[in-house]
Amino acid sequence: MRFTVAKTDSAARAGILETDHGVIETPIFMPVGTQGSVKAVEQRELVELGAEVILGNTYHLYLRPGVDVLASAGGLHRFMNWKRPILTDSGGYQVFSLSELRKISPEGVTFRSHLDGSTHFFTPAKVVEIQRIIGSDIMMVLDECTPYPCDHDYAARSNAMTVSWADQCRSALVNDPLRYGHQQALFAIVQGSVYRDIRAESAKALSDLNFDGYAIGGLAVGEPIETMYDITGFTALLLPREKPRYLMGVGTPENLLECIERGIDMFDCVMPTRNGRNAMFFTSTGKLNITNAQFKTDGSPVDSNCTCYGCQNFSRAYIRHLFQAKEILALQLASVHNLTFYLSLVKEARKHIIAQDFASWKKEILSGFHHS
Repeated sequence: MRFTVAKTDSAARAGILETDHGVIETPIFMPVGTQGSVKAVEQRELVELGAEVILGNTYHLYLRPGVDVLASAGGLHRFMNWKRPILTDSGGYQVFSLSELRKISPEGVTFRSHLDGSTHFFTPAKVVEIQRIIGSDIMMVLDECTPYPCDHDYAARSNAMTVSWADQCRSALVNDPLRYGHQQALFAIVQGSVYRDIRAESAKALSDLNFDGYAIGGLAVGEPIETMYDITGFTALLLPREKPRYLMGVGTPENLLECIERGIDMFDCVMPTRNGRNAMFFTSTGKLNITNAQFKTDGSPVDSNCTCYGCQNFSRAYIRHLFQAKEILALQLASVHNLTFYLSLVKEARKHIIAQDFASWKKEILSGFHHS
């Protein structure tokens, strides 16, 4: 993997991330395909939308379909017929969310499957092995995502364990060979909750280990939005300039623009597809709930500035009807629309970073948002 910062505008960066499955222009939003599928969106549509990379999840893919199925298929790319890059999360966040079903120790995480209650044990080396079998272009280290709030001592102990796990993942990578002929990068994850001193320690220790890229984890878990922005900006500037920076699990269109301005290159979030399946559309004028009665006879498109299939062909009234009638097409149209909006937003952000007017453009975009 090769990353180049092509242009900067203050802390905002326009970069090029090269992988064996294709080039990714940053800043980038990665649609979430947790189980080898972006919900309600075909791979063909993702290509048409311009999705350059998608995200899969180690925890979910390990449980279903299982590593034996993925290995026999020749990895996730072949299994799901996706020829572009894939990033896989390590499953740390999913294990974090199973607070009643898991036990964390310095050796790893014991957890019970949410599917059938069976017990499993993830070590750092095991997580690398699973991601080798998945064959993702970018793998993530095993980490603990601390809850919010948590006290300083807990955050410090947790981060020390996450750094240790990252080092073990890095060592395991050397002894676990490539399976499918393409190179795989390994990203570390900076933790530390909302504490600047722990974030600084984490960033320094992980930078010294020289990973291919760096993620900022443990945010967007309930902390105030201004705290999230503060920690993101503070941490991003501590990370190596020549390596990609990935803010995990964030977020709204406003979050993306604010964090691009703070030096973030990569994002993922279930919000565009999950909210879309619940009738929430992201538009150039802000969020719109299509099930509101005011749209019952509205013949205009959801967003007149959008080029997605739904906006070009159907009215708000028709799409509202689809949701009211619980038609599957409603979920497809909403998911495709929201992904179109997110992907277009980061592409425009890149253009304005290169043009050196990102801050003024961001201000104009955010001032146009309102809620319907």
